Amino acid sequence: MNKLTTVFLTVFMAATAAFASPAEEASVSGNYLNNRQPLLQKDYIELPLGAITAEGWMQEQLLRMKNGMTGHLNEVYEKVMGARNGWLGGDGDVWERGPYWIDGLLPLAYILKDKELIEKVQPWIEWTLASQKANGYFGPDTDRSYEPGLQRDNAQDWWPKMVMLKIMQQYYTATNDKRVIDFMTKYFHYQLKELPINPLGKWTFWGEQRGGDNLMVVYWLYNITGDKSLLDLGELIHKQTFNWTDVFLNQDHLSRQHSLHCVNLAQGFKEPIIYYQQNKNPRQIQAIQKAVHDIHNTIGLPTGLWGGDELLRFGKPTAGSELCTAVEMMYSLEKMLEVTGDVQWADYLERVAYNALPTQVTDDYSARQYYQQTNQVSVTRTWREFSTPHEDTDILFGELTGYPCCTSNLHQGWPKFVQNLWYATADNGIAALVYAPSQVVAKVADRIEVKIKEDTAYPFEERIDFHVSFVDKKVKKAFFPFHIRIPEWCKHPEIKLNGESLPVDAYPGAIARINREWKNGDVLTVEFPMEVAVSRWYDKSAVVERGPLVYALKMNEKWEKKFFEDKKSVNYGTWYYEVTSDTPWNYFLFSKNLSREKIGESFIVEKKGQVSGYPWNVENAPVSIKVKAGRLPDWTLVRGSVGPIAYYSQMGAPAGEEEMIELIPYGCTTLRLTEFPVR
Repeated sequence: MNKLTTVFLTVFMAATAAFASPAEEASVSGNYLNNRQPLLQKDYIELPLGAITAEGWMQEQLLRMKNGMTGHLNEVYEKVMGARNGWLGGDGDVWERGPYWIDGLLPLAYILKDKELIEKVQPWIEWTLASQKANGYFGPDTDRSYEPGLQRDNAQDWWPKMVMLKIMQQYYTATNDKRVIDFMTKYFHYQLKELPINPLGKWTFWGEQRGGDNLMVVYWLYNITGDKSLLDLGELIHKQTFNWTDVFLNQDHLSRQHSLHCVNLAQGFKEPIIYYQQNKNPRQIQAIQKAVHDIHNTIGLPTGLWGGDELLRFGKPTAGSELCTAVEMMYSLEKMLEVTGDVQWADYLERVAYNALPTQVTDDYSARQYYQQTNQVSVTRTWREFSTPHEDTDILFGELTGYPCCTSNLHQGWPKFVQNLWYATADNGIAALVYAPSQVVAKVADRIEVKIKEDTAYPFEERIDFHVSFVDKKVKKAFFPFHIRIPEWCKHPEIKLNGESLPVDAYPGAIARINREWKNGDVLTVEFPMEVAVSRWYDKSAVVERGPLVYALKMNEKWEKKFFEDKKSVNYGTWYYEVTSDTPWNYFLFSKNLSREKIGESFIVEKKGQVSGYPWNVENAPVSIKVKAGRLPDWTLVRGSVGPIAYYSQMGAPAGEEEMIELIPYGCTTLRLTEFPVR
């Protein structure tokens, strides 16, 4: 092990103990850094990176990332992520792709506490710190001539630096490396002077539309240093950022096609709430609420995302949904949840994470899909009606198929999800607001370190056991509040302590707060009974749901590896997967079975038993739902996608013979029918 690694790991091991500096202690409510006045005081506070670790199937997910593309992208995508990358001082790619990768690799490294991955991250940190000039500027600064497969211009663009700021923020919470504070202070003073001359949209429109990412880190630094000029910078950045609040409240972007870029919407979604911390105007919250309502009725998809391939499209089942949209919307929802403590954002987050995310990357993390479709019955190299096609490669699974941004950006999805499973609370407690098998170590009460293991197979199972213990073996008990989110979809939650029912206010869509003296060895058990429900989407199509999961038709899947012609391999990689099926897909559901009174008897839930270590595929799907359906023989493929059809027909149609079909969680499928016609 080299000297740099030894020093670095020593800092890392001491980080959680040293995380709160004197400056932070002066501005906290509870045991962790909260917003300083005059910013909004938050009820929930993000924990240091590394305080939350994965267990069960989630740990397996992270290990697959480590062993797949995420841990080896410098080899898989060497042309961009290798030594020539501009963020390592090279003459290659100088824009977003390098920072994108590290924005996922860094949290993965520290959550896994993996020395090899930490060593892989560190050169990017060191070069970035060393690149800072006397005026505060950092990063690549030289534009070079075009080279196929590389982005070598717009080196000075504000946007890639926003990604690197997020990386530096995470790095600091993991290591307490004080160089980050000085680095950010200098850069934000530079921005305060430079933005009036060269605004966020000077080089590209990406920085202007994604300014919320910049604003978020400015507030974070203000909470540490108390430098009031950062509040002035916050106002300036918000003023120069695309006006998402007005777009959501007063404009028609969400009700017309091609009005926005799909990923910009996902990133811009959080900006009104990020800025709400400073201006505290309820219009910021109202804007987001209205956006959610409007999206459902126009561009929305049952995964929680929207038609966007890459421009916004009305949410029909064959519209594409970009992988970058999924991971960026997850991150927006995580920050919105932290600021507001509103349960609906946790419900929304689980909807995206447990449906859209798993299906768009292969089990071994060797390939990903640029666009997914909710009704996706064939993954082939066929022209489809996407607004931004890439030579018929968008829906294929490959290393670079479609467009390479998702190859670089997909990695933040699961690690940041793990980082946001637990929060510290302003009342010196702990909060479980998002659910997955995990473990947390955090300070509660009077800075006592508690360890809570979350034993569960959620979202497939309804039971979660929280095992309480204390890091200091001399501590046997402590009084602190434990906050538990009750999902909106759960009508009859049950909470028990050591097997005995616990009287506590627990309502759907609310937070249950359990204030008590917790003892070493306590087990808090929550049960969230999941009922089958049917929601309506495009053209009143029917979508089957249960708990946080959307269900889709189970189909046989045949994966076939193929190779691109040499002239295509520069842009799309050397190989790709097509996925086809020999099973029928053209089913409809009977309207007679969809009433609330009939759903319980019409849809039969079957569980496999123990959930496997990796549940996200057809073979391992832990839960299935059986229901009778009919066939529509004239409903056929059109250029590889399901053809146009009236998903809802007022006059009905001749009903085919009833047959039993099997639905499995959407995230376990590659081929599927999700939005069913109703007859």
